[in-house]
Amino acid sequence: MNSGRQYRVVLVTCGTLTEARLIARSVVSKRLAACVNVMLSPVDSYYTWKGKLENAREYLLVIKTTAKFLAAIEKEVKRLHTYDLPEFLALPISEGSNKYLSWLQASVAPPRKKQRYS
Repeated sequence: MNSGRQYRVVLVTCGTLTEARLIARSVVSKRLAACVNVMLSPVDSYYTWKGKLENAREYLLVIKTTAKFLAAIEKEVKRLHTYDLPEFLALPISEGSNKYLSWLQASVAPPRKKQRYS
């Protein structure tokens, strides 16, 4: 096990599966997240919005990333999300397997440029 202090799990709920998949593809393809799990079964959400008790069926995203990319992911979620106030909760990872955390780190880091030798 390795300390995961720099790693985060981000939770985002979406109103449609299409929207959830769009956000997942975007943050992974931009290398802001290593992996996004899209829960295919909707969750029932209960919340107060504008003083009224509401409920909705939503799709949950579980995003694995580093603390460094939280602001960029939040910006991307806000850009693509249809809600006025999308859920965006970042939870610290206290520990994880060395191999998984190394993969996570390598997946969000920008690709290394090939060195040219003259």
